[in-house]
Amino acid sequence: MKNYLIQIVEDDPSVKKLLEITFKEYEFNHVSCENKKNAMMMFLSYSPNLLIVDLGLPDGDGKEFIKQVREISKLPIVVLSARHDEKEIVAALDAGADDYITKPFSVNELLARIRANLRRNISHEDLCSKIICGELEMDIASRDIFYKSEQLKLTPIEYELLKYFLLNPNKTLTHKQILKEVWGIGYQNEMQYLRTYVNTLRKKIEQNSTRPNYIKTESGIGYRFCCNN
Repeated sequence: MKNYLIQIVEDDPSVKKLLEITFKEYEFNHVSCENKKNAMMMFLSYSPNLLIVDLGLPDGDGKEFIKQVREISKLPIVVLSARHDEKEIVAALDAGADDYITKPFSVNELLARIRANLRRNISHEDLCSKIICGELEMDIASRDIFYKSEQLKLTPIEYELLKYFLLNPNKTLTHKQILKEVWGIGYQNEMQYLRTYVNTLRKKIEQNSTRPNYIKTESGIGYRFCCNN
C-alpha cells in the first residue's frame, strides 16, 4: 500500500507526531494539518486515499468536516478521538465516517483498520460479481447466496440486508445507516424491524445464532459484519 496517501487531521502534536512516524515506518505517504480550515484545503489539493480525523479541532467539530467531505467524496474516513460517548460515535458514523477508534489507541489496531478500509474502498463499477466471506458466497448478478455450498432461501429484505453487510465488511454500521440503506428513507427509527431481521438472518448463516461469528452487535451503535478472508 505504498502508493496510498493518508491525510491526518489532528491538533494534538504528540498524537500527530506518532501517526507521522508510524506511517513513515510502514511506508504510507501522508500529509497532516491541525484544523478544519486547512483540512479542507489540503483535501482538495492532495486528493488523499484515506482520512484520519480527530473530532475536537480548534476551529470546529470534526463531524462538520466529515459531512463536507462526504458531499463530494466516498473515500474512507477513520475517526480517531478521545470521545468515548456512544452518542458521539453514532453521530460521527452517521455523518459519514467509516470507522471510529478511541484514544488511547493501539497502533497495530489502527493500521489494521486502515488496511481494511483501503481494501474495501472499491468503486461499484469495479465490484466483481461474486463476494466471498468465510463460508458465505454471494453472486450479485444472479442474486444467489450460498452458505457451506448450499443455496440459501432468503426473503427480499433478508437478501438486501445480507448484501449490504457483505458490501461493507468489518465496518461499524449504525442502526440508522442500515435502516436507511435497506428499508429506505423514513425507516431510520424502526429499530424493531432491524433487530427482527438480524435475528432471522443469524439463524440462517450462523453456527450458533446466540454467539454469532458474522453479524456482531456493536452495543448501542449498530452492527459489524466480520469477514476475515
